[in-house]
Amino acid sequence: MKQVETAHELTDPAVMAGMTGLEFMRKVLDGILAGAPIARTLNFDLHAVSEGRVTFRGAPGFPHMNPMGTIHGGWYGAILDSAMGCAVMTTLKKGTAYTTLEYKVNIVRPIPSGMEVDATAEVSHAGRSTGVAAAEIRGVEDGRLYATGSTTCIIMAAPPG
Repeated sequence: MKQVETAHELTDPAVMAGMTGLEFMRKVLDGILAGAPIARTLNFDLHAVSEGRVTFRGAPGFPHMNPMGTIHGGWYGAILDSAMGCAVMTTLKKGTAYTTLEYKVNIVRPIPSGMEVDATAEVSHAGRSTGVAAAEIRGVEDGRLYATGSTTCIIMAAPPG
């Protein structure tokens, strides 16, 4: 497999179907397979991967603000959804895929613009048809809690390539 050079390359579904979710996520972390292009737009990236646990690291800035000058709730939702969904992904067997059914976000305090945070998610259930995970956003420097999230994902057969 070749190293991913640009965010314009996405992984062929047939390639994904041929490996476990943990294998896939480790290849994304290592830069062998492409991650989600939205992460570049929103200034966060995959930081750590293990079975049932994923961390994304990022720093929201001016482009991610709402008209009131604070970080838009959609930024919190995107990084939490990414972490929780990818944590569920790490539990998948070959030939399966997932999609988010629903997720919830609780913003505890505003993230200051430019502050680096980690969104860490852990899976509490991974069955044949559903996966459940929870996540927290914490400041890298201060360790303070900025938001929490929870999700339910549907687990299904991987789409044909």
